[in-house]
Amino acid sequence: MTTAQVCIMATIIVYLCLVIFTGVMIGRRSKKSAEGFYLGGRGMGPLVTAMSAEASDMSSYLLMGIPGLAYLSGVADASWTAIGLAAGTYLNFLLVAKRLRRYSVKLDAITIPSFISKRYGEKKPVIMCISALIILIFFVPYVASGLAAIGKLFNSLFGWDYMTAVVIGAVVIISYTSVGGFSAVATMDLIQSIIMTIALAVIVAFGIVQAGGLGAVLDHARTLPGFLSFGETYNVGTNSAEPYGLIRIVSMMAWGLGYFGMPHILVRFMAIRNENELKLSRRIAAVWVVLSMGVAVFIGIVGHAVSAAGRIPFLEGSATETVIVQLSNLLSIFGIVPAIVAGCILAGILAATMSTADSQLLAASSAFSENLVQDVFGIKLTQKQTMLCARLTVVVIAIIAMFLASDPDSNVFQIVSFAWAGFGAAFGPAMLCALFWKRSNRQGIMAGLVAGGVMIFVWKFQVRPLGGVWDIYELLPAFLVALAAIVVVSLVTPEPDADVARTFEEYNR
Repeated sequence: MTTAQVCIMATIIVYLCLVIFTGVMIGRRSKKSAEGFYLGGRGMGPLVTAMSAEASDMSSYLLMGIPGLAYLSGVADASWTAIGLAAGTYLNFLLVAKRLRRYSVKLDAITIPSFISKRYGEKKPVIMCISALIILIFFVPYVASGLAAIGKLFNSLFGWDYMTAVVIGAVVIISYTSVGGFSAVATMDLIQSIIMTIALAVIVAFGIVQAGGLGAVLDHARTLPGFLSFGETYNVGTNSAEPYGLIRIVSMMAWGLGYFGMPHILVRFMAIRNENELKLSRRIAAVWVVLSMGVAVFIGIVGHAVSAAGRIPFLEGSATETVIVQLSNLLSIFGIVPAIVAGCILAGILAATMSTADSQLLAASSAFSENLVQDVFGIKLTQKQTMLCARLTVVVIAIIAMFLASDPDSNVFQIVSFAWAGFGAAFGPAMLCALFWKRSNRQGIMAGLVAGGVMIFVWKFQVRPLGGVWDIYELLPAFLVALAAIVVVSLVTPEPDADVARTFEEYNR
């Protein structure tokens, strides 16, 4: 092992130890209750709320998926996706956050399934069951994608066995998530978002220097047909530009719809200590997401120029997702201090991965231990048993995710996009109707949840492969189908009970 690799490994080990120590210490001070474990006692400040929401959202695709996509085909795919995500972030904070915080407190709901169920006054927990199952179905592969990113990182850096790296990553995430719960996860997300920001800034500056300057980067990009165009995309196989039509633009911007249905983001709104602080959180989140994704896209452009300069190899296929790893390796050969900096940058990839995986594990754990075990199956647990069940669920789900992450050739961006679509289509329309439409009822919401979840699979595997006008990101058609199902079924079935309608009016003024 070279000196540079030793420095990088030492830096990453120090980071992982810091993560475990911080998470455990926070966990020891956390409130030992279900609300404390899943919502941090509703005591999060505006900065933690904003950065925790964004860090839990910006998984490994921020530092691997988006740069890799820009490296492979230019700015169009990556940028239209980023624009949609930025718009979705802002609108989610603007439209959903305050109402959800206020309404969830009134209903004493600590999870998204329990909020939707209580919002419609369920006597039998059917919505609760459907919602919890959807969370488990889509979160497990989402967590697996994060673990896969960790495996790829250590394998490409040190030649470690892929699955060994996956297991190490899972153990670290389990350690602080199972002990500290939401408080540990939210605080670590804030720290990890800072590391991610530093990683993006350093690597883009270093890459520009290695490519020969900003002018050299742009000159190289201009030689690639369609690489810098928002209306065309670069085809590396034919070295030509391909049209990037309106359907693809709308398809990629549809990523923004996903925010309205992301359980691990929505619970951040429920956990803030004061609803009036959400305005500040919205501003912080919006600025950070625009800057971070803009830099991530630019890293892909810079990385291609560095490859053209002969400083790193040309990357193909899923290997394009390692462009930051390649740039970090290049940085590490300049001495001990640069190697340590490279280690911090690579820790940023771990931060991006863990900040999402920990939140997803927590949300999946709450869906099983709170919503299925206690609410659906009616198993009554003491406070101590509830905490034990929650922690064991975190471990079990992580183990299942490790099994699903066993394929080292899996594409992180594709896995994330599918899981993102699943949550956005199933929960997005349900949450919007629950918060804004008094006439929506229990039957309509059940229809929407099922229709959205099923349509994701139908469109992804049956319709989209037809190509042409059907090649639309599955989130958009599934979202529209779910929304239509809620509206139609709600209108042809009885109105909600008077108590449900009265509560809606009281907390949505």
